[in-house]
Amino acid sequence: MAQNGSTKPSKKAVHFGAGNIGRGFVACFLHNSGYEVIFADVNGDLIDELNAQPSYKVIEVGSEGTTESVITNYRAINSRTQEPELIREIATADVVTCSVGPNILKFIAPVIAKGIDQRPQNLTPLAVIACENAIGATDTLADFIKEPQNTPEDRVESIPERARFANSAIDRIVPAQDPDAGLDVKLEKFYEWVVDRSPFKDHSPPSIQGIQWVDNLQPYIERKLYTVNTGHATAAYHGYNRRKSTVYDALQDGYIRDEVKKALSNTANLITQKHGIDEDAQNAYVDKIVWRISNPHLEDAVERVGRAPLRKLSRKERFIGPAAELAEHGKDCSALLDAAEMAFRFQNVEGDDESVELAKIMSEKSPDDVVKEVCGLQPNEKLYPKVVDIVKRVQADSADE
Repeated sequence: MAQNGSTKPSKKAVHFGAGNIGRGFVACFLHNSGYEVIFADVNGDLIDELNAQPSYKVIEVGSEGTTESVITNYRAINSRTQEPELIREIATADVVTCSVGPNILKFIAPVIAKGIDQRPQNLTPLAVIACENAIGATDTLADFIKEPQNTPEDRVESIPERARFANSAIDRIVPAQDPDAGLDVKLEKFYEWVVDRSPFKDHSPPSIQGIQWVDNLQPYIERKLYTVNTGHATAAYHGYNRRKSTVYDALQDGYIRDEVKKALSNTANLITQKHGIDEDAQNAYVDKIVWRISNPHLEDAVERVGRAPLRKLSRKERFIGPAAELAEHGKDCSALLDAAEMAFRFQNVEGDDESVELAKIMSEKSPDDVVKEVCGLQPNEKLYPKVVDIVKRVQADSADE
């Protein structure tokens, strides 16, 4: 296994998900903060490559130029075949992080639960931070960990003695990588990693360079999800339906760029009023986001950015979440609904299972059932009939094809 550095680090982090975000974003900050990083993943080939290669590069690109960092001091464990070893590492780690996707949290919870349960009493509680594009992802992971099949019922109440769970908001664009990149990761220079400090009131939070610790995370999570993710997905779905190849190409189209700005105007109204964020500050944030996703150095296929439409159309996600709140208050959410319609049209896209499942649902179920199942909306919500109308329109167009 690749173990780099002449001395053993005093801090250890286990990171689930050795993909581009894990290697390029989370592990990079952990490495720069003096942690030995242990990657856990089910991809055997990737695990073998990490253990065979003593270092890899993180390449940050932007209009002002390119910088490179070399990442060392890591090991990798196959979480499918090396569970006992992984449990031991978790039990003695300082930090556990993950970037596996919200739908995978339930699958990594059992082994994390076992590691927490075996944690020695003399150690500071393990810090668990999920780094996912989802609201309350660490809470979701904690709920899975506390389920009776993962943690004995008589041990659940004492979990805070062994582990603390901190929600986070992450923001960094990691595009599709060059086919011959190997372990190296290319990403944008801009980043934001904001983490809830409140679980660590009786002791210091883990020392990780790059994290902004805050007492109220909700404004940061919603600002990020409803600006960065909403804007990126809006560009991708409109771009896909107008036959653009990349997000950069899509944003060169004046119509699509206007649709993105209108959607982010919808969400800005919600964010500023709900969280008391200054309007000028939010408008500047929106301008920065549009500039970031327009970065020609980060050309990203619209199919990749648009993948997983079922998740992105769900109740707490980037379109329906803010639109539902705006609708309840009688506020404009029309551009968000236009983007959601484009997402409903993202069907049977090669390499994306959710787009295939979306097409199946749309072809087999009534508009009301689609809205309830896919979007999690109920008939008593003001947004409900608006989304039903969208589904009817998309289904009618599909029937005419």
